[in-house]
Amino acid sequence: MEKARPQWGSPLQFVLACVSYAVGLGNVWRFPYLCQLYGGGDFLVPYLIMLVVEGMPLLYLELSVGQRMRQGSIGAWKAISPYLGGVGIASVVLSFYLSTYYNVINSWGFWYLFHSFQDPLPWSMCPLNGNRTGYDEECEKASSTQYFWYRQTLNISPSIQDSGAVQWELALCLVLAWLLVYLCILRGTESTGKVEQLANPKAWINAATQIFFSLGLGFGSLIAFASYNDPSNDCQKHAVIVSLINSATSIFSSIVTFSIYGFKATFNYESCVNTVILLLTNTFDLEDGFLTASNLEQVKEHLASAYPGQYSEVLPLLRNCSLESELETAVQGTGLAFIVYTEAIKNMEVSQLWSVLYFFMLLTLGMGSMLGNTASVLTSLTDSRLISSHLPKEAIAGLVCLVNCAIGLVFTLEAGNYWFDIVNDYAATLPLLLVVLVETVAVCYVYGLRRFEEDLQAMSGRALSWYWKAMWACVSPLLLISLFIFYLTDYILAGTLKYQAWDASQGHLVAKDYPTYAVVIIGLLVASSIVFVPLVALGTFIRSRLKRGRTVPVA
Repeated sequence: MEKARPQWGSPLQFVLACVSYAVGLGNVWRFPYLCQLYGGGDFLVPYLIMLVVEGMPLLYLELSVGQRMRQGSIGAWKAISPYLGGVGIASVVLSFYLSTYYNVINSWGFWYLFHSFQDPLPWSMCPLNGNRTGYDEECEKASSTQYFWYRQTLNISPSIQDSGAVQWELALCLVLAWLLVYLCILRGTESTGKVEQLANPKAWINAATQIFFSLGLGFGSLIAFASYNDPSNDCQKHAVIVSLINSATSIFSSIVTFSIYGFKATFNYESCVNTVILLLTNTFDLEDGFLTASNLEQVKEHLASAYPGQYSEVLPLLRNCSLESELETAVQGTGLAFIVYTEAIKNMEVSQLWSVLYFFMLLTLGMGSMLGNTASVLTSLTDSRLISSHLPKEAIAGLVCLVNCAIGLVFTLEAGNYWFDIVNDYAATLPLLLVVLVETVAVCYVYGLRRFEEDLQAMSGRALSWYWKAMWACVSPLLLISLFIFYLTDYILAGTLKYQAWDASQGHLVAKDYPTYAVVIIGLLVASSIVFVPLVALGTFIRSRLKRGRTVPVA
């Protein structure tokens, strides 16, 4: 007798699990960057429109498929059509790729959290050089926060070709992160919860992309979560709630981020002005307090005309202090999370407390998303009778975590950050768009929109509104096709693929071309997931033809 499928203890647990999965690091380090890049509040217009025409409909679609089929990603799409089994496999492969590198971010969070208890914070000042006669040269050319990130955390190599050794401290943090994921999995389903720019087409494209990736569509995690719902659960209401909470969190994060940007920009500007004032005061023997921020430019003009020779000597040492340029600096990703934020934190009162709270928050967000990513893989494996009949769920979960952790050690090499960027940038961009496009087309035109509408009415007791039908059948597919074409064109027009390498001698990042073998690996990463869609369909077609040929009666 087949075992009854586990269920959520309550609808609230399901909603919290979805929110915990959807609200991740992208809300903190991607959305604020896009707001700053595309006019601040102006960006909210395309963002909210894309939430309505793309985010909510596709989220509702995936939750409905999971709840109706009551299986993981692979089983759900096979139930819709045997030819679509490859869509589920592609989703699981994408989730596996995401899991291998996403938990590395959590390992960095642990690393910074452990160092947050030091006084002073280790990234607050540059270390002394070898002979203790001054500060480290690389740190002076960069900054103390950049030095701590690139040298003391990553110990980054000058190029992707120089693999270097495994950084054992980061490797231990990675093992700790995966151990925590495994312990959470063991507790089961109940523990998972936790205006001018408007004319710029890239603002709309990035708004659509942010909605798409922020909700975690296409990875199979939402289908896996919904498969544990009671069949009568109101997943339409929950799709709207999760979408709104996710977007509200992004907007709130941007407000906090802009506050930190402002604090950092003001502090850096005032420090720059004070440095220039001190230099001019000492060089020209001015009276203390004579030079101020308000008269600095006037005095500089006077000194340049009165003492041209002496001023020309000191001119190369004078920094150009601009509050506007400080505020216009837009950073995303790890640069925002581990450099910009830490630079602001080091200048705050009780900096250790703020640092602990900040990195604890990052770990909370990261772990919530990790559990969702892992759930997609585990649900599909435990739903397989071939695997679950030989191994208990605990063993399957342990093997998945162990394999992911072993692969993740690649990202703790000295060149590991370059490989991290490759997987992050290429493994789940184009393939994910294609997977969700196939999902939408499959529900509307293979399974049939009318048939799916009847299923939803039987589950919820109410008819499907015209809004959902219009979005699924027309608007969302066209939008996904547009995004796919844009990204494909963008990759083609970009020409030679490049990456940002750390140059220790200059203290900043420089652009370098990817070696041939790295480009080949990028191609394999992109193809290795979506190739299952046509392969499984072709295999199913061949098997059905062969089976039909065997059953044809002989005349």
